[in-house]
Amino acid sequence: MKIAIQGIPGSFHHQVAINCFGTEVEIVGYRIFEEVAKCVAQGTCDYGVLAIENSIAGAILPNYELIDRYNLTIKDEYYLPISHNLMCLKGQKIEDLAEVRSHPMALLQCKKFFENYPQIKLVDDVDTASVAKRIREEKIKGIGAIASMTAAQIYSLEVLASDIQTVKNNFTRFIILQKPTLDLGLVKPNKASIKVTVNNEKGILAKLLSHMSGSGLDLSKIQSIPVIEKPWEYSFFIDTEFEDYDAFKTAIAEINSSFGSVKIFGEYQNRK
Repeated sequence: MKIAIQGIPGSFHHQVAINCFGTEVEIVGYRIFEEVAKCVAQGTCDYGVLAIENSIAGAILPNYELIDRYNLTIKDEYYLPISHNLMCLKGQKIEDLAEVRSHPMALLQCKKFFENYPQIKLVDDVDTASVAKRIREEKIKGIGAIASMTAAQIYSLEVLASDIQTVKNNFTRFIILQKPTLDLGLVKPNKASIKVTVNNEKGILAKLLSHMSGSGLDLSKIQSIPVIEKPWEYSFFIDTEFEDYDAFKTAIAEINSSFGSVKIFGEYQNRK
């Protein structure tokens, strides 16, 4: 079994892949999220791990678009508690650092910590663990990385400060992607991710939300995106939770007939 992730060993995606699939699978790292989606769609990998939202920084909207464009299905979700740690080559202190590099979201989540160190320049990079790896391989002094404890262990870096994220109760939601399948598993789903493209009518969104609520569907997320080929019209990415799977299916059929069109990205178990 092959699992696609964005990043390298020590990244949060790598950690989720191990937690979900174990250590016996082959984990294949890719540079960007689109390469993960593409390899799953082409069948090069069996599953893909994709970050979709963070409890501090919010949703990663381009990743919703990747699910849609590559016609992928959400098999499952996983909530990972995020611990950001400042690390560098051994033998240095935080006062020795002129620059800290990491993924933009990691830098955003740790911004307050660095207010006490104005001499440190924060620089966006591709991935948390890749910076740690580069520092180790190139023996770079004066530059730190923000990454996981696992990355510090893998690349033998010294942790100068742990849990430096502003909000300690910090989670990232990951989704497990696969090619479309009719298999729902042994347990009926109680959560779904859908895309609704509504009819261009006055008050249609309010009517849609009222209908979903009346059908027993609890909206845990809604994000709007423009319909590219139709200026000023919008689609909505929606995560909804429910207790009655049959009621959910009935509600979806009614949305298709009365409110617009629905594309189901995935039906799965709520892991929150």
